[in-house]
Amino acid sequence: MFARLEPPDGPQRRHGAGSDPRNKFAPAAGSDLLAGVNTFDRHLLREWLQILGLVLLATCGLLLVQVMYDDFRALREGGARGLELWTYFFVTMPSFLTVVLPLALLVSLMFTLGKLHRANELTAMRAAGVGFGRLLAPVWLIGVLACALSWWLNATVVPWSVEESRSLKDGLEFRRQARTLPPDRVGAVNSVGFDNPAARRMWFFNRYSKGAQRGYGVSVSELDVQRRESVRLVAAQAWYDTTRRGWMFKDGRELVFDVETGEITASVPFAEKFMEKYREDPQLMLLIDRRPIDLSLRELARLIDYFKTERNPKGVPYAVRYFGLIADTLGPLIVIAIAIPFAVTGVRVNPAVGVSKSIGLFFLYYVLANIAASLATKQIIDPAWAAWLPNIGMAALAAWFFARMR
Repeated sequence: MFARLEPPDGPQRRHGAGSDPRNKFAPAAGSDLLAGVNTFDRHLLREWLQILGLVLLATCGLLLVQVMYDDFRALREGGARGLELWTYFFVTMPSFLTVVLPLALLVSLMFTLGKLHRANELTAMRAAGVGFGRLLAPVWLIGVLACALSWWLNATVVPWSVEESRSLKDGLEFRRQARTLPPDRVGAVNSVGFDNPAARRMWFFNRYSKGAQRGYGVSVSELDVQRRESVRLVAAQAWYDTTRRGWMFKDGRELVFDVETGEITASVPFAEKFMEKYREDPQLMLLIDRRPIDLSLRELARLIDYFKTERNPKGVPYAVRYFGLIADTLGPLIVIAIAIPFAVTGVRVNPAVGVSKSIGLFFLYYVLANIAASLATKQIIDPAWAAWLPNIGMAALAAWFFARMR
């Protein structure tokens, strides 16, 4: 009976084209700076990246406190003051980034998605016909970028951080020892042995001083193809000459053996003797007894090549650690694949519950990692498989969660 009056340009003029308040997260019609990025994408990224930044700052802060607790006293005793202390902490922190990043991604994403799910925002978007694939596309994009960041960190930043922080700490320790010890005792490592099967040489140092960069009480045995001793050099001191690229021996004797009987056939003393064919790197000799977790990617690769040539099972933990660092580059995507179904299904509870779930998931990951490392150490599986096994297990868990979600 009564006609409803509308504005001249139609009902859409009330709020502007495409501005229905019931669809506030609908894609904008052309006002976006980036094609395909809608209001909900920006809303999701803003909420997530804020929490991600806070979690990264919090975890890095906790790690900084841990580093200060572990190393502060030793650094102060080494004479570190002011700028030297902060330089050490600044150099050390990047080595933890690849560990912190997956944890921060998982905690922040589960918190953010749980929050959106609790506020019915994800449900509203699904009711509007937006699938999970499109809805969470920005999350996957950030995950791919995080994988690239992890690879760059593991390949460049972390090796630099590990080696530079060790060098700074050793330098301070050498400076402290130099005040009370003779030069040959500064940074001394006792009983250093090294076997070079490719060159058929075996080395032994009673003591190697990292401060003086030379060994004391040195013995080098040259072996034949049957690993019988043919020549032995013994010297009071020996050091690697980087300019001439060989080893210099001082105050020693060269012994020649009959390989059949083992008897000494010649004994020639010398004041100094330069051996150009001896090219063994003293840094590699000193790496052998270090824990895999304390080594950079480059150093792990060197030790893997060395133990592979020697066919020594001691190289297995280093290989597991090396391949594990490579496998960890896919960690962000696996973390996201687990976080999404965990956060967007089930009852709408406090987002902090998702954070507690994430802690349980990381505990499960480290249980799998320890089991895989144990199997590799016992030579039941290959070290490369041992490194990938935890990620494969978590990826399978994520696939199961996604299957249940659908």
